[in-house]
Amino acid sequence: MSRKTKGINAERELVHKFWGSDSWSAVRIAGSGSMKYPSADILATNKIRKLAIECKTAKKPWKYISKEEIEQLKTFSEIFGAEPYIAIKFRKKDWLFLSLDDLEETDKAYMTNIEIAEKKGLLFEELIR
Repeated sequence: MSRKTKGINAERELVHKFWGSDSWSAVRIAGSGSMKYPSADILATNKIRKLAIECKTAKKPWKYISKEEIEQLKTFSEIFGAEPYIAIKFRKKDWLFLSLDDLEETDKAYMTNIEIAEKKGLLFEELIR
């Protein structure tokens, strides 16, 4: 299975999780990251909150995210009026949701790892509460 297919499947998994919870709906934005306009991978809402989510999966216990991806998520979220989150699924772990402030900035990217994500991140059930 290609990396792109794995990413699409991960995004779809999260969309199903939102629809499976009480009063939340979500859509996957096909082509996010491939347009010249800023966007997110998933938009979710419960009428009160709007979430713009960038989804990531990681085989290793760390993940780097380009500064451009983070800036696009920030820009989109500000224009759309949504809360920006990074959803990350480390191998054999549950989804964790990080605010952009929870990421560590490096020279070329932003980074998180399992320890940071488990300490600062929210589980799905905590996010939708």
